[in-house]
Amino acid sequence: MNVALVVLDTLRYDAFEEHFDWLSGVRFTNAWAPSHWTVPVHASLFAGKYPSELGVHVDNQALDCPEPVVAERLAEAGYTTRAFASNIILAKPFAFDRGFAEYTGTWTFRALSGDVFDWESFAEDDDGPETYLGAVRECIAGEYDTWPSLKRGARVALRDLGGGRFGGARFGGDPLDEQGSQQALDYVRRTEFGDHEFLFVNLMDAHMPHTPPEAYRTVDTDEPIGDVTEYNGLVATAGDGPDADVEVLKQAYDDSVRYLSDVYREIHARLREEFDVVITLSDHGELFGEHGVWQHSYGVYPELTHVPCVISGDRIEDATRAETVSLLDVHRTMLDLAGVDGDSAGNALLDVPDESTEPVTAAPTDRTCAAEYLGPNPRNRAKVERLGYDPTRFDRELFGVAVEGAYGYETTDRFRVVGETDVALDELLADHRDRIDRRDTRDRTAVSDATRRHLEDLGYA
Repeated sequence: MNVALVVLDTLRYDAFEEHFDWLSGVRFTNAWAPSHWTVPVHASLFAGKYPSELGVHVDNQALDCPEPVVAERLAEAGYTTRAFASNIILAKPFAFDRGFAEYTGTWTFRALSGDVFDWESFAEDDDGPETYLGAVRECIAGEYDTWPSLKRGARVALRDLGGGRFGGARFGGDPLDEQGSQQALDYVRRTEFGDHEFLFVNLMDAHMPHTPPEAYRTVDTDEPIGDVTEYNGLVATAGDGPDADVEVLKQAYDDSVRYLSDVYREIHARLREEFDVVITLSDHGELFGEHGVWQHSYGVYPELTHVPCVISGDRIEDATRAETVSLLDVHRTMLDLAGVDGDSAGNALLDVPDESTEPVTAAPTDRTCAAEYLGPNPRNRAKVERLGYDPTRFDRELFGVAVEGAYGYETTDRFRVVGETDVALDELLADHRDRIDRRDTRDRTAVSDATRRHLEDLGYA
């Protein structure tokens, strides 16, 4: 059985409901992420435990947990394992390539593999045109992947010539397609998939900076839209919000999601031709000032942790299921689909029959789903402090819990509940804290200067 997992990074549940009504399959309308941002959620998807158990979160952003990850288990079972990712915090330096025979992505993603020339550091010498000529010679003659290195150089040149980090030709419709959905479409179209395939895809078009193609833009700004929509969410939360008008930010996000929906429709159609099951989900949402919080750098607010999840396939009938499920359940479901044993804190979302011709039916069970905020990104926290704000409000760990009919979550001032339930949600959170066997991985993640620059571009540093 061929299985594909597609993560639509930073896609809010309400935006998904508005723009992805075309997506067939079983829709899980009450699915919850185990955390509020990309690294810990992907770790849980891959390894089947909560981020605090795996030790993969703000203190350690590398997937170095001792537990085998799903790609490793499937590879051992004879699967061909492939991945195409756009988010650079999933790049090889962070070990998210574990178990994948082929692990590629956008050119900015590949730039962090260690085989692509570091243009930014080279350009810091800044001898004018000689800088770029020397760098081109180094790309061709040095021990680098020539074409990806030259593309990255073109990106740096466009930035420098256009003014602004995301300026220049980027805003006529960037031919380099930094967010990567078009590159992902090209990848799945040209790849010759066989039997027993596992594919992971991460798409970033709903993530800031929001720079959809010109045909999708419905807002006019004096500055390039990428500059307008790029800001640090933790700094904005600590202060008075971002400089840009919130309605502009919301509309740019919506424009990007409309574009993502159109491109993903084509990607999904291609995947349905080659894969028996395609799992589509978001890792987390995004905040635009709700609760006084911006982006996804802080808290376990329901706008961050309530996520879309749809499982599609020729043997899967369209259905809507309202049971409370966790993205940890996706880990168990992938193992079951592949017929592979493995430990998982998740429950199966599907009943997979032994006969390959029988229907695959949805079989979720209501469960308790926890969400974890384990502190701020240290680099973002330091930036908050440098700008004169008090970062201590962000240091407290916060947890959320979803059950049938309700979601309860901690904030700095009180415990809040949306929905209705007779369950004592605060007691469930206390049970989660007591039960979790944490892996201590503080201060393990070190990144290169080039990686740090890319993290800054995405608001992670």
